Amino acid sequence: MIIMFLTKEEEKMANGEYGETIRKSMDILIALGDIYGAEKFVDIKSAQVSGVSYKTIGQAGLEYLEDLARTAEIIYNENGTISDKSGIATISATLNPAGTDLDNWEDFGFPPEFAKKQVDICNAYGALGISTTCTCTPYLIGNVPRFGDHVSWSESSAVAYVNSVIGARTNREGGPGALAAAIVGKTPLYGFHLDENRTANLIVDVECELERADFGALGYAVGQVVKDGVPYFKMQNKS
Repeated sequence: MIIMFLTKEEEKMANGEYGETIRKSMDILIALGDIYGAEKFVDIKSAQVSGVSYKTIGQAGLEYLEDLARTAEIIYNENGTISDKSGIATISATLNPAGTDLDNWEDFGFPPEFAKKQVDICNAYGALGISTTCTCTPYLIGNVPRFGDHVSWSESSAVAYVNSVIGARTNREGGPGALAAAIVGKTPLYGFHLDENRTANLIVDVECELERADFGALGYAVGQVVKDGVPYFKMQNKS
């Protein structure tokens, strides 16, 4: 069994010396590191957080977010910026779509109690420093990693995009893990963060032109074969 190495600063974070929000976030990340055999943490440049719809996370999820926001304490650096020890995300961090339009929910037939809970969820995320963008394509609105950047993203389509098109590095994170990583600015170093796990082990030679709907069907079919491997697509058209 691999025991994660923590720096002195990370030990302070895990021991609650920077508050409960950071401690709880470190608990999640250390647990993930233990599960996946990570040897240490790596600093990240950005995060994309899922788990936004009230239908998805429910009352328990809302209460968890509000509890995290309640125990976060803004600490300022000497230059007036927010310290990364505040329990509030200081890296670029964006949010997945919500369960309803936050302004025009009545037009879509959502009940007031659902809409209120949904707004409360987004407000809690905002209090934790997550930009309430409510989009699954954050790279179109400014959250754009660079080649080689380590990030912590949880939207599955965006994970495929940044790994394959941009060449940034992220695993497909769950919502709580991505939120925790956004708060502490770190994620466990395993999976697609490591060079050895990014090499293709299945070549898919596509010998025909594809239309728009074909790409989804191709991805589904290849996924059934490759499982957790890394496919490389040789395409006729490069779009």
